[in-house]
Parts: sequence; structure tokens; C-alpha cells
Amino acid sequence: MSERRLERLRVLVVDDNHHMINIVKTILRGFGFKEFYDARDAVEALDIMKNTQIDVMITDYAVSPINGCELISLVRNADDSPNPYVPIIMLTAYAERSKVEEARDAGMSEFCAKPVTARGLYDKVRSVINAPRAFVRTAHYFGPDRRRRSSDSFNGEERREGVFGAKSIESVGQAAADKSAHAA
Repeated sequence: MSERRLERLRVLVVDDNHHMINIVKTILRGFGFKEFYDARDAVEALDIMKNTQIDVMITDYAVSPINGCELISLVRNADDSPNPYVPIIMLTAYAERSKVEEARDAGMSEFCAKPVTARGLYDKVRSVINAPRAFVRTAHYFGPDRRRRSSDSFNGEERREGVFGAKSIESVGQAAADKSAHAA
């Protein structure tokens, strides 16, 4: 990731703990990010997203009045969502398997457990910026492809076609083009 590229990206940090917001912003400044927005709850986060083009969102699980997974689901699925394709990193101390699966199923892009390290957050940010996964739309899910490995062994009815699964994987199309143009 080039520092010049990162300084143009806008990051929204959602956490009910002001000190954690400052820690995350300090780490991100070290990577080269310069423009930050922060929200203490999901309502404030959604309001910011409706009024500002956000390039990366980092959210805690424990925000209110809805939790981080419900926030992610709204960003991905609400009819009035300004950017359902925004990369979303769940950064939380709630790292038990059930919470990770809930975040995955809500449509998060990456998961990072607290206590956070600069290296751990850097790896997640690098992943969502340099190697974003294609988005999948099914009857019950919209978000980044949840599969981390490619396998040709599944031949069931809902098997995705081709390299990117032409029937169920959505192209990020204009959203990706806009993001690339913004980052250039």
C-alpha cells in the first residue's frame, strides 16, 4: 500500500469507546491515512455514511442502539445505503466463534480481534484495499465472498459458476471504478 494512496482514503471508525477510536486513528495515521470520521454509535455512523463518501469502515461489535453486525447488515442491505460495497473491518474484543460467524454472515470484509496490534490492523486494511473479494448476492446474503479457498469439489445445485461464479457473484462495477478513481 502506498502512503500517497492511503492519505486520500476516508476512514470511518465506529466504537463507543473514545479512547479506542483514538488508538485506531493513531495506528492508521502511522500507515498514512489522513482523513478520519468517528462515530460512537450505529446511528451516528449511518448518518456520516449518508453525508460523506467513506472508503473503509472499522466497527466494534458493541455499539448501540444496534450492534456492529446489525450495522454491517444495514450498510450492505438497506435500500438507502449510500455504499453497500464499502470494505468493513470488524474490530472487537468479542472474538468467540459465534461472533466471528455472525460478523461474516452480516457481510464484514475482515475480522480483527482486540487487543489490536498495528501489524494485525495493517494486514486487514491491506487486504481490503489491495485484494478486495468479489461480492456475492444470494437470497440470504450480500457481501464479500465468504470463501477463502477455491474448491472444485462442490457440485451441488447452488455451485457458483466459473472463476467468479457468474450467477451469484456481483461485479462491484461502478463502486469499484469510483473507488479506484478516488484513490488514484
